[in-house]
Amino acid sequence: MNKLITTLNLPAPTKSESSRQATWEEIRSVFPIYLALAKHLQVEIPFPQNKRVLPVMAELDLFSQTQTWLDSMDQQVLVHQLRHLLQMTTLNASESGLRALIMRHLRKNKKSITDRDKIDFLLVQYFALCAPAKIYHKLIELNDVAQVMKPVLGDADSAPLSWCEPLEKMIQQLRTFKSLRDILKTNFIEEGRRVKESAGGMFYDSSALLAFVRFNFLLRRTLIELMHADLIYIRSGLSHLEAAGTRTLACTALDLGPAEPIAKVRQLTDEWKQPFQREYTERSVSHAFEKLLALRAEVERTVEKVLGKTFATETTKSNRPLQTFGADDASKTVVAGEPAGKRKTENAAPALDFESCMEQVWEQLISAPPSRGRSMTTVKIGGVRLLMSSWEVTAFVSEDGSAAEDLRRAVAARALVTSATQEAKDFDSRESLERVMSMARVEISRLQERVEVAKQAKDTEAAVNLGISTKRLLSALDDAEKL
Repeated sequence: MNKLITTLNLPAPTKSESSRQATWEEIRSVFPIYLALAKHLQVEIPFPQNKRVLPVMAELDLFSQTQTWLDSMDQQVLVHQLRHLLQMTTLNASESGLRALIMRHLRKNKKSITDRDKIDFLLVQYFALCAPAKIYHKLIELNDVAQVMKPVLGDADSAPLSWCEPLEKMIQQLRTFKSLRDILKTNFIEEGRRVKESAGGMFYDSSALLAFVRFNFLLRRTLIELMHADLIYIRSGLSHLEAAGTRTLACTALDLGPAEPIAKVRQLTDEWKQPFQREYTERSVSHAFEKLLALRAEVERTVEKVLGKTFATETTKSNRPLQTFGADDASKTVVAGEPAGKRKTENAAPALDFESCMEQVWEQLISAPPSRGRSMTTVKIGGVRLLMSSWEVTAFVSEDGSAAEDLRRAVAARALVTSATQEAKDFDSRESLERVMSMARVEISRLQERVEVAKQAKDTEAAVNLGISTKRLLSALDDAEKL
């Protein structure tokens, strides 16, 4: 295998005045991120407080000083520190800042292993930030990634590379997993790292970067989806135990007591943190998920002991179908794990997708505006009535931006789950409900991350409002689970 360094079409800046200004603009874009990293790591900042807003134009001395400091920070900051900062602050929401940071690392003539790992992480963060919401739940292909990554990778060829085939095989296997137990039996994180390390300089080929972005994103999405399937199973089991009169649960596997109140355990599951904020390794991720699986196992044992039998939720029996939401795919259901020739295509005309659901809500709110000061408003979606809070209504009729989009998606997901639940009751069929629940679990994960971002930004109102809307979606899922 030829491991000579291959480079993207990213010409290094020349020493001309215009090129130096372009480099300076890139420095200004990433400077706030480096300041935040220095504060987080308690690294000395060689700029006084009143000089930390960089001017539009820079004298040569300031240019050199700033560039030197950024280079020194690159040597000190590890990838898990960068990951922690970006995922826990609003710095992750800046497309221009992320793009500038990626370009800065890609343009380096000599890239260390740390630089490579940072690029690997930053590219998937960029994809997660910039990908249209409608593709979050589809079977993402390389050409989907190429479209999203065009601002940083240019017109990258999305044709598969033969030496990236191990990544594709792992992606195919991901689609068959039904529980975290399945994925923890593999070493996919480590296998992905081995493919990356064996690539040498070919890792920086634009087509290879597309393959790694897709693999990293789908691996993380699957982990999150399976995590929520296990959390929903645990919540349902706790409800069964409470209904039977049980009030405590042994939680020694979670470093808690042998008789923790079920109410406390339920709160723990509602607030369960995704294990991606710190060092993202096979060891650290497995340790966090093993605790969750230990809790599930304890719930299973206690249910069998108290009720004399186990119970199975539909999330554990399903083959994790993914609802596609593309313009041409809204009426198709792709069942993960089925061979392409055996995939079922069905007429889903009565069903709703995210876009049509949000459109229906918007049309009803516009045609009959709620009375001023009214705290709750009712809309009808798919044969059910949905109560909306004032801030949710406002997100549809008079606000824009990422916070409003999050609220709209929370409402749409709740509407889809509620409608599918009612359909399951009326027609004694869970097929549509299973698809919607799978989609909603992924959406809950995204919404919980957005709540954390709002908290870190001290945007209390946004955090509270979105937190309540997310809990309502969780409640709708719980109701669906009880069928």
